[in-house]
Amino acid sequence: STSEILCLKNIPLTCSICLSIFTDPVTLPCGHSFCRTCIGNVMDRQGIRVYFCPECEEMFIKKPALKRNQSLSNITESFRSAEKRIVIPCAYCIQSPVPAVKTCLHCEASLCKNHLRAHSKSTLNEASEKKKEKLRNILQKLTSQREETEERVQSLEVVKRQVRGKTAGVTERFTPLINLIQQLEIKKEKLSRKMGDIEELCDMTNPVTVLQEQESDRPDYCDTEDTERHDIEDHDVEDLDLIAETLHSGLARIVTKVTRQPCVPEAPDMLLDVNTASDMLMDVNTAGNHVSVSEDLKTVSVPEIFHRRPKTPERFLLNQVLSSSSFSTGRHYWEMEGSDFGWWVVGMTYPSIERKGRQSRIGDNNKSWCLENCDNLYSVKHDCKKIWLPHSPSCHRFGIFLDYEAGRLSFYELYLCKTSKT
Repeated sequence: STSEILCLKNIPLTCSICLSIFTDPVTLPCGHSFCRTCIGNVMDRQGIRVYFCPECEEMFIKKPALKRNQSLSNITESFRSAEKRIVIPCAYCIQSPVPAVKTCLHCEASLCKNHLRAHSKSTLNEASEKKKEKLRNILQKLTSQREETEERVQSLEVVKRQVRGKTAGVTERFTPLINLIQQLEIKKEKLSRKMGDIEELCDMTNPVTVLQEQESDRPDYCDTEDTERHDIEDHDVEDLDLIAETLHSGLARIVTKVTRQPCVPEAPDMLLDVNTASDMLMDVNTAGNHVSVSEDLKTVSVPEIFHRRPKTPERFLLNQVLSSSSFSTGRHYWEMEGSDFGWWVVGMTYPSIERKGRQSRIGDNNKSWCLENCDNLYSVKHDCKKIWLPHSPSCHRFGIFLDYEAGRLSFYELYLCKTSKT
């Protein structure tokens, strides 16, 4: 009945996974409910060591029992029975009520077949114009980016001619510069293609076609800054070593790689002006409650122990911890050793990283980069983009090198190499 439905309006009756009314609802220890089949499929994909609630991200070391929510099951069954007996009238048929066939989500009005035709046409045209206005704003941003990219290419072409004249026969000196120019040309092509697509949409008269376009709705649609934005200035072209170093800093903002070298430095001058950290200490105030930190703050593990640490804005809900050291400039190097089994991650992040939810996981956002080991299978990851490494390292000791100004983070396997610390 209607009264029965009204008393249920403040109770969530839909599963947040399938977005449908609950079927055989079960409840997790955190209090959130899901369809038994939906939550079962999610947990089967999560693995065997760590499980979490899709709603609040609460972590469970052991797979939680799925307890049937009998009260919620009775409510959903009553709702289904009542729903079949309710007829919603058209909001515009005032004289004689006519059953509505659809409800407009834009204005929340229920409409019969006749009123739906007229309503749909006016609503579509209005929505299409709003979409076109948004596309014109995007087009303006892309135009500015393309002009800026073109100016940078012309500037770098001048530098390339100067370097080529001074490095005849030593082409590897300016190879990074050529690579950077190629990256910028690719960026120009992408920008031009996007601009052409948007101009074509803005000229269309069919509102449905305009609204069906979804690519420009992505939040990162205008984010084409895949190359270093700092301009390469003119330098003394007679100092080839300085030029090579400067040009190298113009490559991608963050290049994460693992090299198999018997010694850490890639080049003799890599460790010039490098701050070598003797100890990288952990900040317990950021550690998740399942994370154990040794008394000397140098070792991290995840045993089956729950630490009831105070809730603070800095603390992670996931099984991870930050160090107490932070860098805002300079070149830095330190070493770490991971276990030879299980799963662990080491990396760098900006301090503004989220502290809860999936976006707080190191490597699963645009604010962090990491090296990940899962049962001796290694990969590097940034912004949820993972690259598997072709070989398994022979040891589990690594050197980490950060060049802040160059925007460069590197991981080095330290096999057959004893590194002295100063």
